[in-house]
Amino acid sequence: MPNLAFAGLLDGGWHDLAFEHFRDGITVHWLLKGGPVEPSVAILKYLPGANVPRHRHVGLETIVVLEGTQSDENGDYPAGSVILNPVGTEHSVWTKNGCVVLIQWDLPVIILGEAK
Repeated sequence: MPNLAFAGLLDGGWHDLAFEHFRDGITVHWLLKGGPVEPSVAILKYLPGANVPRHRHVGLETIVVLEGTQSDENGDYPAGSVILNPVGTEHSVWTKNGCVVLIQWDLPVIILGEAK
């Protein structure tokens, strides 16, 4: 398999991508969709007020905020921020005014706070 390249994403090229539903208030464009034991890479678009409940990282999660501000219990991350969530860490995620992030998961996260 050749390597995958995505020109212009950091300069707004993600605007032209097709997005699909990911969870309430969040859409996704998969750059690489792995399986249950494979890494995945995606662009996530959060609507204002969107959130992800508390979850645990069983693999490294890497986030680059492309637009807006993403927040968690540790702070607010404006565009240009790089966030590393190592194995074993937990947090919930939200955005007040909406944001777009480039995200990479070594392994899928385990959602801890999902309402049933």
